[in-house]
This record gives sequence, C-alpha cells and structure tokens, in this order.
Amino acid sequence: MNDQTPAAVAASYFEALGRGDMPAAMALLSPDVVWHQPGSNRFSGDHKGLDGVGALLGGMMEASQGTFQLAVTGPAMVNGELVAVPVTFSGTRTGASMDMAGIDLLTVRQGNIVDVRLFSADGATEDSFWGQA
Repeated sequence: MNDQTPAAVAASYFEALGRGDMPAAMALLSPDVVWHQPGSNRFSGDHKGLDGVGALLGGMMEASQGTFQLAVTGPAMVNGELVAVPVTFSGTRTGASMDMAGIDLLTVRQGNIVDVRLFSADGATEDSFWGQA
C-alpha cells in the first residue's frame, strides 16, 4: 500500500472486512495491536497481539454461527492518528439476533492499526447476544 495515512489504512481495513478477506484485514494490524472489546460478555476486555485478536474474531464468528457482519455506514472522521468510523454490526444465532449501530475507533501509526476501541449503541443487547463465558 502506497498511501499509509491513517484514513487510507482504515479504508483498506474496512474494505477487506467487507470482502470477508480476514488475512488482508489482519495484515493491517500491528503485531502488538490491542483490541478493546466493550461490555460484560464472554468477549469483553482487552485482546492483545494478532493471536489474541484472531482468537476473538474467530470466537465471534463461531458464536454467531458464521453470521457476524460489519458494514461502514458513513464517512471516516480523522483526527491525527485516530480514525472514527460509524458502522452497523449484526449477527444471528439460535434463539437470538442483534443489529445495531456503533463506532469503531482505530489508532493508526506507521501504516498499522495499533489500537482498536469499539462503541455499541446498545451494550445490554450486545452482551445478551454474545452471552457469558
């Protein structure tokens, strides 16, 4: 990638997710990435490194029976190395579903995403969907 501005890195990341290209999305994460998953559910907390984030995302796909999806719903907002992106995310599993708005806040340094912070419009519904460990 020639353009490694925070906006360009974030755009490439979300484009890869939209295509379902997890290797391309993961390649944009720093090896030392820290992913802050909100809420009080089995996936909540800090997930560190590519292995930790990969395990998190794999677990979410498994828990949602392969239905978890994320879509960008508006333009990225950039403030230096921070990129805030409005999204919707959804999933279904036996007996439950969710579909809600959120904000993904990425910190991008030297062409890599080093920090991911997620915000959900309805944390209680998200917690209920993911369930406890």
